[in-house]
Amino acid sequence: MKGLHIVATGRYAPEKIVTNDDLSQIVDTSDEWIYTRTGMKKRHFCSGEDGNVFMASEAAKQALEKAKIDPEQIGALVVATFSGDYFVPSTACLVQKQLELPDDMICFDLNAACSGFVFGMETVRGLLLQSEKRYAILIGSEVISKKLDMSDRGTCILFGDGAGAVILELDENRGYTSIMGCHGDEQVIYCESGEDTSRKVHMDGQTTYKFAVSTVPSLIKRTVEKAGLTLDDIGYFVCHQANVRIIDAIARTLKQPREKFFVNIEEYANTSAASVAIALSDLDDSGLCKPGQKVLLAGFGAGKTWGAIVIDW
Repeated sequence: MKGLHIVATGRYAPEKIVTNDDLSQIVDTSDEWIYTRTGMKKRHFCSGEDGNVFMASEAAKQALEKAKIDPEQIGALVVATFSGDYFVPSTACLVQKQLELPDDMICFDLNAACSGFVFGMETVRGLLLQSEKRYAILIGSEVISKKLDMSDRGTCILFGDGAGAVILELDENRGYTSIMGCHGDEQVIYCESGEDTSRKVHMDGQTTYKFAVSTVPSLIKRTVEKAGLTLDDIGYFVCHQANVRIIDAIARTLKQPREKFFVNIEEYANTSAASVAIALSDLDDSGLCKPGQKVLLAGFGAGKTWGAIVIDW
């Protein structure tokens, strides 16, 4: 089975930083209250000319500069997002334009909320298996700040904006194992569409927590077993950065060292489909993960959706 090789990574976060103290001036909260319950210290919000296309393009540009590949060999560009600048055209099409990439490639957006990047890897692998081109670009990019009710303490403290990108290619010498799932639900986490700009992100925090801590450990175990591995074989777990308490609970349930779970939620908060992508880029730049190590990616969120993938670094 041909696996995926992450050729290069990139990320972008807007310059505007909103701290917990900043939020305490808007809603009844505090730095201590937010940090002890979520692990978040700050988040980045778009302002001025920042937008989904701009962020996605900047993250992809960074990855392309690292990869030093021939753009003519890029066969697909997929953006995981629920917060595009337009309903149409897609963010992916406009990134293709911004980066002046070849015309003979498939470009589209994928919406699986916080599972979007993991769903995107599964999708991109399928595209590469049928493509004559060698590479694909996968981006997770979200502008959630524009969809927040800043008077709702339960949601406005949790989310931030950002983008992460990876350049991918098939590699027959690398493993790849995945499990994806969905249990349709429009009540736990949702953001209505339409022209009414007052339609904001809504989330039942307690139900979301219970869903994550009951679903993700089992998902990870099943994916690792499907790969013919044990949990101890995994070098790093890169989970969706929803809440540090969720990640802590997953680690405890799996009886795995907490340090094997890469966490950057303190810097970015929850960036939905961008979170796993940004975490991968941070992990890449940290040098902590060594070539050949097994890495497990896990996404979970609105839908309700979930997915996990084991790859070779």
